[in-house]
Amino acid sequence: MSICLTTSFHRIGSAALLAAAVMLGGCDSFEAIKKSVTADPTPSASTPVAAASVAPETPAPPTALNDGISLYNKGSYSAAIKRLANAPEIWSAETSFQTEALKYMAFSYCVTSRKKLCRQQFEKALKLDANFDLTPGEKGHPLWGPVFNQAKKAAAATMATAATAKK
Repeated sequence: MSICLTTSFHRIGSAALLAAAVMLGGCDSFEAIKKSVTADPTPSASTPVAAASVAPETPAPPTALNDGISLYNKGSYSAAIKRLANAPEIWSAETSFQTEALKYMAFSYCVTSRKKLCRQQFEKALKLDANFDLTPGEKGHPLWGPVFNQAKKAAAATMATAATAKK
């Protein structure tokens, strides 16, 4: 009986080790840990120490933007519009945050049957960033997809007129 138990524990142990190896094999951080453990912690005098290059951090989105998107996702469209429109921290933030707020305001206006206001938000976003676009899934939405396409065509026509006037 002891041979049977020993064999069972051996099989279970082998299976557990195999599972752990598979799980850790997919982790990038495991390789980094392994390298840091095997690396020489003290550089020699002949090894130059490179200055640490710090990549600039991407600023976090304003809390009001996250709040507005959350309200939109919960179906509180009017509250989302109010939160996004009345948040100075959004309108003084990076353009990408502003266009994101305008996009969710447009979505909220469209789902509440206010297409003119929906289009105006898209037009504002396109004025801020001529390359502003929706994802393919968003473009195909039956409520705001056509409104966005109208706004994009109008923005392109405005830009063409402005370019012609400069000549």
